[in-house]
Amino acid sequence: MYEAKFQSFDDPGAGAATAPRVAALRAELKRRGLDGFIVPHADRHQSEYLPPSEERLAWLTGFTGSAGSAVVLADRAMLFTDGRYTLQARAQTDGALFTIEHGAEKPLHEWLEANLPKGIKLGYDPWLHTTEALEKLDKACAAAGAMLIATEPNPIDTIWTDRPAPPFGKVVLHDLRYAGEDAGAKLVRIREEIAKLRAEALVISDPQAMAWTFNIRGSDVAHVPVALGFAIVRKEGRPALYLDGRKLTNEARDALERLADLREPAGFAADLGALAAGKTRVRLDQSTAADALARIVEQSGGLPLRGPDPIALMKAVKNTAEIAGAREAHRRDGAALTKFLAWFDREVPSGRLTEIDAVQALESFRRESGLLKDVSFATIAGSGPNGAVVHYRVTQKSNRRISPGELFLIDSGGQYQDGTTDVTRTVIVGEPTAEMRDRFTRVLKGHIAMARAIFPEGTSGAQLDPFARTDLWAAGLDFDHGTGHGVGSYLSVHEGPARISKLGTVALKRGMILSNEPGYYKTGAYGIRIENLVLVTEAPRVAGAEKPLNTFETLTLAPIDRRLIEPKLMTADEIAWLDAYHTRVREALAPLLDGETKKWLEAATRPLR
Repeated sequence: MYEAKFQSFDDPGAGAATAPRVAALRAELKRRGLDGFIVPHADRHQSEYLPPSEERLAWLTGFTGSAGSAVVLADRAMLFTDGRYTLQARAQTDGALFTIEHGAEKPLHEWLEANLPKGIKLGYDPWLHTTEALEKLDKACAAAGAMLIATEPNPIDTIWTDRPAPPFGKVVLHDLRYAGEDAGAKLVRIREEIAKLRAEALVISDPQAMAWTFNIRGSDVAHVPVALGFAIVRKEGRPALYLDGRKLTNEARDALERLADLREPAGFAADLGALAAGKTRVRLDQSTAADALARIVEQSGGLPLRGPDPIALMKAVKNTAEIAGAREAHRRDGAALTKFLAWFDREVPSGRLTEIDAVQALESFRRESGLLKDVSFATIAGSGPNGAVVHYRVTQKSNRRISPGELFLIDSGGQYQDGTTDVTRTVIVGEPTAEMRDRFTRVLKGHIAMARAIFPEGTSGAQLDPFARTDLWAAGLDFDHGTGHGVGSYLSVHEGPARISKLGTVALKRGMILSNEPGYYKTGAYGIRIENLVLVTEAPRVAGAEKPLNTFETLTLAPIDRRLIEPKLMTADEIAWLDAYHTRVREALAPLLDGETKKWLEAATRPLR
């Protein structure tokens, strides 16, 4: 009945012959005179989402999450990941080969310091680590009496005989009506920032920053419309853009040649070295620039200046066209999600629906608009215990039938030219237990607290993060992920530099779009998450206020399951917020819905009391 065009249900790590791969890696390390090797989930841009040719960690371990690192020694191997992926890592890896560590509780560098034998030689690929990350690893190795040694080419590339070819997705122009600012004007602003930083040039190592700067989009990475490449922007003179010429449409080539010198990626390292000669001060992004870039600059006589890429903040603060596009994309996307939720309520009592059925149906409803370019990530659709796996991805093997008495969590999003969406809803099949209602309501209270927050200009995400957790903490509960991440404009669904989390130190600025997604997860039973995207805006004036104040505008439009709410736990103000939100959802989406769905929405959004 429905089909998925933009996502599959194969498990790329399933059945991986990890034992012989680990053995082959150890043999290759021995040949190079190394006693171990670090394998991060990274490419030359430190990307979160990778093309198949860069999935070295998945190839070696079977673990397919977007965050993690392995260290392989002669006698043991470790896999480090964060709280989103601990359950997934245990399920996907061979416990006889890899011991799983929670990377937040026991970071890789701390483990190395405590466990590396004295005199060991530990290898790493300098293209897959930032300088900042390597400094921690080097310090840990020194404390253990071990040596950290750069090695090229990557030993995994030597033994990965059936490695996929690099991607060659087409590069297209991102229309000005969606971008809101032409690339020439952006380059002027970037050069001004380079001057402020007292640098002569900036290396753009983040493909998202490159896409934003030059108003281009690509298809090298699934669900993230970027092209992989580098750029060098000088304080004076033309920038250089390093993209494989086979990726460029004629239209894109003509437009880009008016802005920059187009060059092949193979010449990037040599050009960077030539630029750096003569003590040139070159700015490198501390988050995405590989240590190899700093080495090239230093060895050529230049001075690498590490720090935040100024483009990251420019990109995060959306302009009026991007904000208008986001509002329209969310209205369109909300209608698709509402059609799905109504369909789900009609079909699930039959007992025939599976998680894959739900994923296929939701993508199909999104495609009906004719404007969907891709999903913004592989849909998370977890029923019952699968919902407790924070970044669960359903496969043919894990696919469950959705049964009565279970919670069903679906986290999904769309890529449209006018905006990127990300939304999670948790719904009940049949009757919820009292515990489910309690936990859901506490998550909802945290979501509402964040949505209603009013905060001074300069407030960071770390300062706001407790708003989402207070009611969970009061019951001795919590969730092991951040409350919110930045979201791009027809770019990555995960965008820096701002986030709402314990580690979110960047101030939230008007125009930023972030997620608001508290949750609760009971291992082996169920998961709950309620996620909307929000826009940082100016707050209504407050009498006597001594500082400018900001608040959030909720962009996502979709009903929240009233059947899971325990009204006795809600305050009058919280109920008023929910009722007002549901009124807004109903009024905004009704014109886009068929009669049957509209009737369902009216019932789903009626006042709580």
